[in-house]
Amino acid sequence: MKEETRRLYLKAGDQVYHSRFPEWGFGVVVEERNSEVLGGMSYVRVVFRNGYTRVFDNNFANSCCCYYAGIRKYSGKRV
Repeated sequence: MKEETRRLYLKAGDQVYHSRFPEWGFGVVVEERNSEVLGGMSYVRVVFRNGYTRVFDNNFANSCCCYYAGIRKYSGKRV
């Protein structure tokens, strides 16, 4: 049986911000989902301070990963 290795960026509880949309404010990852199907999706659900919940791809191997879209982990210092 073939195995798949996913390179995940975020996990539940991570604090994040979007570098291209600072008006969204900071967010918290409230859910992480990973498909058990080979080649399936991995995504995270993030609740931002502006009250909206947004869903992002969470797999570094995919060009649509939330990291490439501008989501950054908040480490106490915002660049």
